[in-house]
Amino acid sequence: MIKFLDLKKINAQYAHELKDAVARVINSGWYLSGNEVKNFENHLAEYIGVKHAIGVANGLDALRLIMKAYIELGVMQEGDEIIVPANTFIASILAISDNRLIPVLVEPDISTFNIDISLIEKHITSRTKAVLIVHLYGQVCWSKELENLAEKYNLKIIEDNAQAIGAVSTDKKGIKRKTGSLGDAAGFSFYPGKNLGAMGDAGAVTTNDNELAIMVRALGNYGSKQKYVNDYQGINSRMDEIQAAVLNVKLQYLDSENQRRREIANYYCTHINNEKFILPILNNEISIINCINHVWHIFVIRCSERDRLQQYMTDNGVQTLIHYPIPPHKQVAYSTLNELSYPITEKIHTKVLSLPISSVIDMEDVKKVVKILNEWK
Repeated sequence: MIKFLDLKKINAQYAHELKDAVARVINSGWYLSGNEVKNFENHLAEYIGVKHAIGVANGLDALRLIMKAYIELGVMQEGDEIIVPANTFIASILAISDNRLIPVLVEPDISTFNIDISLIEKHITSRTKAVLIVHLYGQVCWSKELENLAEKYNLKIIEDNAQAIGAVSTDKKGIKRKTGSLGDAAGFSFYPGKNLGAMGDAGAVTTNDNELAIMVRALGNYGSKQKYVNDYQGINSRMDEIQAAVLNVKLQYLDSENQRRREIANYYCTHINNEKFILPILNNEISIINCINHVWHIFVIRCSERDRLQQYMTDNGVQTLIHYPIPPHKQVAYSTLNELSYPITEKIHTKVLSLPISSVIDMEDVKKVVKILNEWK
């Protein structure tokens, strides 16, 4: 079986360094809010190109804390609206509703799967306070038009950067910047399967906003800046020392591993020739290998007979996944949205299939995947 993602093989590449890092934490006797977390926060902030990085427990908490901090700072209040892609993992929307804010769903661009920025303005109302951008599957979602909208309507831009760490975009001043530094704040997930994955759950918030950084850190520590002194009604969401130590090791290899993913994606795109599939389309004309605005966290194709295709792949020894089978507005958790219609989103969720891709997949396995796909009738 060709695995969708072989985490054991990924971590085996630097097993010695990881074991040394974990042993260092064990031997230190300090397991929360210590030097390992401080070091990782500093390294992450430097890598992304921001003033602040705050380690938290997971990617959902990262987004929850950003919005909770904006509420505490008076930028938002309960009942305000946040524009968000209809086509996303449910965590993007959970973070909004958890803060008693209102998610306003906007359809994606069918070619990139990311939110269609040209549709945003017509959804802006007097209650709109932010746009939550999701760099889905590892591809940057950004434009001058988005920046102009934020300025015109005084909106915050929050990045859900759970899938695109290391991707680079160009802002309207022509400056190249990494995702996580494009908006006002960003949430990261270091779930084990991410391009930068921990050995468990972990996440982070990045921002250049000093006030926001202080507030996020306090809110993630029970609402406390000083032990046993609680200024806010916070939560417990802290990155532990072991995860920070692990991430410090793996961050060193992120760019080279992202580049390897581009090579795999390029092979898929240039060798899959079955007309029954729609392959990914980049939002620029640069070759895949040289395109730094995509890190290929997931390689997704579309097929009108997706379920039959997935069974065929399984029968032929290839593990595939579906990201995601049910759109958020059709989930039981959001029953009040179930009657809404988002045809492009719904079309995507019934047709997408994710192929194996990682920095450690053997080229022979990639060729097998392509051969099996091309032979499907």
